[in-house]
Amino acid sequence: MTETNRIEYKAQLTKDLDLEKEVVAFLNYHEGGLVYIGIDKNGNTLGVADLDADMLKIKDRIKNNIAPSAMGLFDVVAEGKDGQHIIKVIVASGSEKPYFKKKYGMTEKGCFLRVGTAAEPMPQAMIDKLFAGRTRNSIGKIKSHRQDLNFEQLSIYYQEKGKTLNSQFKKNLELFTEDGDLNYAAYLLADVNNISIKVAKYKGLDRVNLAENNEYGYCSLIKATKSVLDKMEVENTTFATITSKERIEERLWNAVALREAILNALVHNDYTREVPPKFEIFDDRIEITSAGSLPEGLSQEEFFEGVSIPRNKELMRVFKDVELVEQLGSGIPRILQSYGRDCFKFMDNFTRMVFPSSGKASHNPAPDSNWDTLQKEFHALRSSDKPSRDGFLPWVKDNLPTLLRELQESFSITSGKLQENFGKEFGTSLKTGKLRQSNIKTPTSLMVLLILALDSNTTADEISDLIGVSERSIFTHLNKLKKANLIERVGGRKEGHWHITDQG
Repeated sequence: MTETNRIEYKAQLTKDLDLEKEVVAFLNYHEGGLVYIGIDKNGNTLGVADLDADMLKIKDRIKNNIAPSAMGLFDVVAEGKDGQHIIKVIVASGSEKPYFKKKYGMTEKGCFLRVGTAAEPMPQAMIDKLFAGRTRNSIGKIKSHRQDLNFEQLSIYYQEKGKTLNSQFKKNLELFTEDGDLNYAAYLLADVNNISIKVAKYKGLDRVNLAENNEYGYCSLIKATKSVLDKMEVENTTFATITSKERIEERLWNAVALREAILNALVHNDYTREVPPKFEIFDDRIEITSAGSLPEGLSQEEFFEGVSIPRNKELMRVFKDVELVEQLGSGIPRILQSYGRDCFKFMDNFTRMVFPSSGKASHNPAPDSNWDTLQKEFHALRSSDKPSRDGFLPWVKDNLPTLLRELQESFSITSGKLQENFGKEFGTSLKTGKLRQSNIKTPTSLMVLLILALDSNTTADEISDLIGVSERSIFTHLNKLKKANLIERVGGRKEGHWHITDQG
């Protein structure tokens, strides 16, 4: 693979390498681009000697040496090629052109543009023209009408990913305007705001008969996003087709594409219009509508190819920090793997995605098993704001016999294994099919196991909220279950999840 208008190779990261020049050129280029470290000009893989250190240096240099801020507009990721480690720097086209090297300012020495396979100095006339047309109306520049904002929810989501918001987090996350006031991005991420995200469900094919109307919001956009994702997980029902040879199960909509569409709508919505995205479910489709059409300078073809111009780079940065989104430009290609380009509709002021429901959905619904029903009820509880004593704990008490029975049947955990780890009551009760619920206190470690069985992606922080005990206590019980060979960790701390060990 050779260098192109969107690909630049660098043999190694050194002090003499003008990395900032290449990044600035891609920020100012309408398609953005990729910079690879560890590949020479001929495309030969050389690798990098100190992967982690070089990635950290790259992030620091882009963060500190380029203006306007490029935070939320780039990713630095490690890749493997020809048995060697290389670094890929993904750069999106910025909306606040011209970008420049701070050392030289908005001059021909500081501003660059990608021309062919090279970063060329930008003529001063072009610099002046771009600056005159620079976006003034963005959530980073608009002052929040409330300045008494708190961010406890945001802090919890960062802690969940092993990160801490220090005293400078508002500055680091660019939650201030140029005048030092909290901006609209801060308002969206604050514990309390006036943004309501609606999930509506209609009976039929039009908007005449509203069957269900849910509102998620008035809280941190991160919390609202998780609530919408949980709700859609419940709605994305599994259906079955019975053939002469087998029973084929499928969901209403592709789960990966649906998640990407939800996140895309929430991250890239034009909040300057104060119109949040909306999600509408019909008998034959789901429609996801967000405010704003394609960003200026981005064609439909470039959009479908995954070229990214983040509308709200401040939100993009935070969503990536809490691991709701991954690499820049990865969402649309994932959607297109399951749905064609015609599922997108670009209007003057809105963008809409329409996913048809599975063609067999309305004819052969798979009857819910007990476990399916329990999982739906569990996801509904997670989406509610009820405290543990009013929500999850009474639900466990009411459904404990069924939960334990399903735990045995789905994961082959024997009655003896349950009795060994949680007490005699939980072994003998299953043999008789009875459980004296009023006299038995469910062990915390058993509740943790049940939660992970219902949804293995539930985090320690979420388990803590559901049960009503400290996160430190949850980790203690997780270790206990791991030692008992009832669960195992799949993947790393940040990207992985807990897996129930099949005892069969």
